[in-house]
Amino acid sequence: MAVHAHPDDESSKGAATMARYVADGVEVLVVTCTGGERGDILNPAMDRPEVKADIGKVREAEMARAREILGVRQHWLGFVDSGFPEGDPLPPLPEGCFALEPLETATEPLVRAVREFRPHVMLTYDEKGGYPHPDHVKCHEVSVAAFEAAGDPDRYPEAGEPWQPLKLYYHMTFSKDRILALHNAMEKAGLESPYGDWMKRFEDETDKAAKWDVTTRVPCGDHFETRDRALLAHATQIDPNGFWFVVPLDVQREAWPTEDYHLARSLVDTELPEDDLFAGIREKVCL
Repeated sequence: MAVHAHPDDESSKGAATMARYVADGVEVLVVTCTGGERGDILNPAMDRPEVKADIGKVREAEMARAREILGVRQHWLGFVDSGFPEGDPLPPLPEGCFALEPLETATEPLVRAVREFRPHVMLTYDEKGGYPHPDHVKCHEVSVAAFEAAGDPDRYPEAGEPWQPLKLYYHMTFSKDRILALHNAMEKAGLESPYGDWMKRFEDETDKAAKWDVTTRVPCGDHFETRDRALLAHATQIDPNGFWFVVPLDVQREAWPTEDYHLARSLVDTELPEDDLFAGIREKVCL
């Protein structure tokens, strides 16, 4: 089960991993917390009045195409996008949005989804949300709370029979090591790297160590093309001529053929580093 804040997040974080496991016969469920109703249109070709007027329905249709491409099931939690506040000072979040929901209230439908789907592994963001969007931070909080509550019969007793997932991971999609590897590979190939601003940012953060280390690298380079097709399905959010597609797939596969995670919780024994989200679980099942 991969828990995400908005439609399109599942395609930019962990999509090739999901496609790999689907190809291996694993059943995968994407849980989308909000409808992305307050998201900006990031593709100039889709910046049209009729799209803006019905952005929620448009993004719902985009999600349907992406989940078909990835071969996953998908479930909406039904919360309302909080939007990304900008300005100084920051404006208040809109009333009724996901980020303002009480944690106990926001966790219940995810606990229900966990107990119904019965995943062995859950994926989510770290406590900063991957980037500081209020819905991403809330998604982290809700995911951790649901992981801890779903197996407890005293928590949310009306939300189905208890089920305890065995492992919880945080996405580490944009780790410094990966960005450096891709940047260097582009320069080695004589191509212009899209990561120039990232490199400057890394120089400014030389004294700041990453809080979460990468514990798990899942080989999935064979599924990068599927990931990209799923991204393109989110046409309001992804410019086909934009940043996501600058690095050729063969360069990506050569420089960094994995998607990476931090193992945040585990109820099974496993040896780090891992190359499989189900390490320790497959062995447990075989006993």
